[in-house]
Amino acid sequence: MAYVDGFVIPVPKNKLDAYLEMARNASAIWRDHGAIEFRECVADDVKPGQLTSFPQSVNLQDGEVVIFSWIVYPSREVRDAANDKVMNDPRMAEYMKPENMPFDGKRMIYGGFEMRVDS
Repeated sequence: MAYVDGFVIPVPKNKLDAYLEMARNASAIWRDHGAIEFRECVADDVKPGQLTSFPQSVNLQDGEVVIFSWIVYPSREVRDAANDKVMNDPRMAEYMKPENMPFDGKRMIYGGFEMRVDS
């Protein structure tokens, strides 16, 4: 069954275009190294909750928007190999510099998930 990396990211609205351009470029790199899907979604209907919510999860600040994204791989093994290759791909070098990131990476939530239902 497929394997998924998931992300929740706070992005300043004034850097959203730069973030989406980075994501489009990064999607080609990830797909070159084995990803079969690469999705980036901008929050449209997410409200703060009583206990939990997408905005609360990333300590969303005024002027920011939540990004929900995921990358799908054929397997965990392909994902592990792809992530290693992506991090060493020269096309990613500029994006990996903290001063070039159009978001606060310290507030990004991410993790790997085994897909159990796919319908």
